[in-house]
Amino acid sequence: MKSLKLFLESEEEESVNIGLARLVKPMPDYELFFQMNRANDFTFSRIKDLEIVRTFYHYYHTVFEAYHEETKNCIRFVSNRSIKSEQKKEINMLFSDEEDVNFLLPDCKDVDYIIKTSDNIAEFSLILLPENMMFQIQNLELTSDDELFHLIQYYE
Repeated sequence: MKSLKLFLESEEEESVNIGLARLVKPMPDYELFFQMNRANDFTFSRIKDLEIVRTFYHYYHTVFEAYHEETKNCIRFVSNRSIKSEQKKEINMLFSDEEDVNFLLPDCKDVDYIIKTSDNIAEFSLILLPENMMFQIQNLELTSDDELFHLIQYYE
């Protein structure tokens, strides 16, 4: 008797809503999140860095996380620009197109942080921004065609 094989068709993957945060002027992470913690009821703390492995480099992006008690929502700020990179092995970099800096959103190099919430809401108004430090948060919807969409799905 032959075995019966069942294939489940996955429906179209949902989109993911993220926020794009831009700083008014360059500043260290600790200074920004100190001011964010003063402005909000919840406290951001740095957690394990997001590590991305490419062909020749390991890239590290800072991650700050806070939990909002009222909405039962986890908020994460991930740096768009890598803070550190490590070359995996000595190679001839003559034909390599990799750089020692990585951007999660390469088309938006002016974005400093990517914001993701646990309940995938597109409204980031519950986050009080420090005055004269950040521009208004811009909403962006990622689809399954975006590389960052798959990265977010993998790390959740």
